[in-house]
Amino acid sequence: MEISPFWRGLGLTAAIASLSACGKDAPAPADAASADSQIQVMADELHQHIAVLASDEFLGRAPATAGEELTVNYLAEQFAALGLEPGASDADGEPSWFQSVPVVEMQIQSTPLTISGKGFEQALQPLGDMVAFTQRQTPSSAIEDSELVFVGYGIVAPENDWNDYAGVDMTGKTAVILVNDPGYATQDDNLFNGNAMTYYGRWSYKFEEAARQGAAGAIIIHETGAAGYPWEVVSGSWSGAQISLAAADKNADRVAVESWITQDAARTLFEAAGLDMDSEVAAAHQRGFKPKALGLTASVALENSLRTSDSRNVVAKLAGKKYPEEAVIYTAHWDHLGAHDHSDGNAQGEDHIFNGAVDNATGTAGLIAIARQAMALGERPDRSLLFVAVTAEESGLLGSKYYAANPVVPLEKTVAGINFDALGVLGPMRDVVVVGYGNSELEPMLETAAKGQERYLAPEEHPERGYFYRSDHFSLAKKGVPMLYFKSGTDSIDKDREWVRAKGQEYLANAYHKPADEYDPEWNLEGTAMDLQLGLELGLKLANSRDWPNWYPGNEFRAARDASAEARQ
Repeated sequence: MEISPFWRGLGLTAAIASLSACGKDAPAPADAASADSQIQVMADELHQHIAVLASDEFLGRAPATAGEELTVNYLAEQFAALGLEPGASDADGEPSWFQSVPVVEMQIQSTPLTISGKGFEQALQPLGDMVAFTQRQTPSSAIEDSELVFVGYGIVAPENDWNDYAGVDMTGKTAVILVNDPGYATQDDNLFNGNAMTYYGRWSYKFEEAARQGAAGAIIIHETGAAGYPWEVVSGSWSGAQISLAAADKNADRVAVESWITQDAARTLFEAAGLDMDSEVAAAHQRGFKPKALGLTASVALENSLRTSDSRNVVAKLAGKKYPEEAVIYTAHWDHLGAHDHSDGNAQGEDHIFNGAVDNATGTAGLIAIARQAMALGERPDRSLLFVAVTAEESGLLGSKYYAANPVVPLEKTVAGINFDALGVLGPMRDVVVVGYGNSELEPMLETAAKGQERYLAPEEHPERGYFYRSDHFSLAKKGVPMLYFKSGTDSIDKDREWVRAKGQEYLANAYHKPADEYDPEWNLEGTAMDLQLGLELGLKLANSRDWPNWYPGNEFRAARDASAEARQ
């Protein structure tokens, strides 16, 4: 496909032509030297694609914006140029690069969150003290003089003999909730999953559970360590347009207002209730905790400007020669946070574009690079390979959630999947970190591939941050599909661990979900390419086998996979 004038202006024509010379007709590497060359070629290609996807022209790649148009068209052009087939269908059933994902975009204007009690009133200010939003797809939503109830971690987990809502009727009330779960707070390995966050610790679960309890509102108390990110990530993520999947009931079953408040605001709230916050939080760590009415009320009003549109997943396919109805799937989210005023003051002259270079131009570029090398083999695998760049991950894994409900290859015929999100940019690492380590039969296969690169598998260093529940593999895992999510760790070949960890902390503090997540031509992407090569090797091994890997016994997703076993006979 001809490269459009925009890409030509960025000098991509010659670059992609050069990469193509190493592509379709190139033989597979025969020795270590040619393997190293292939890594370098892939690293060069990644630089080219990331520079485009994370450019200011793409406006932060927000769904349902001009940035989406540029992004999805760019991806379709690249997949088409490689000779892949469109993997989705349009409304008329014709082949298409795009799977339409119906979404509702809401620009939400929030009043201050007013906390009132006997002789007390304080207005928490948007962005600085609080953020408030709603999943309800209506022009307005509010809570007014809603009684505040501290419900600890807001968890109902019968298998853990845990119910933070025991004995309370939440109708019309607002839940005040701690982030993460008691296992992290106590570091007790016998409580939930110890230091490793469970799904009960995720903000998405807490808002869902508050709705199931009949609450009118829900307030999560932010804590940097327990959440895994600073307050600026919260204020940046929820201060722009909010996207949700279009719902027939307009999400009437969700609470009217979902919100976060800072630690300082929470302390003020507990003091106004005549309570010591530290003591109350400590009580919430214990089984048998009872929810406590705070003697305070909350009021906040939201005005919503709604726009219904279709966002798109981009789906490309390399059809298998023997079993095209079975597929290995590669996923990465193409979206980021767009362009908006992220400050609580005068933002004139500030950078308003959330470029999302690491998160997730790296993984999106990786889909193209893997597809190129798969096509370079010259012979199709036995099973199909699917490359799915999904939308609206930053809004709650919406694109992958929609795909999981509407798969182009039935999930029972989806062999396994590999997800790429926020890949490493600091050069080659010896360790391959598996997010959610110890979950599936895919891990020994990955370990074998890693040994071929003289590398080793390692669990994530911060399981308390809940990364396993924060990317698109989770949408398919919940449906039973064995999924892997891995990336380079911190055992650098060229640097020491402390240097790598310091760089990671610097990114989290200064760039993650901020405008500073921008492309840097000095990045060393050879390690990124090595990770992608592992994904390609594993995917091809599965695609050329009759294996059906599964989750390990006892895993929470095993039952869903086993339920469809008959379809794979």
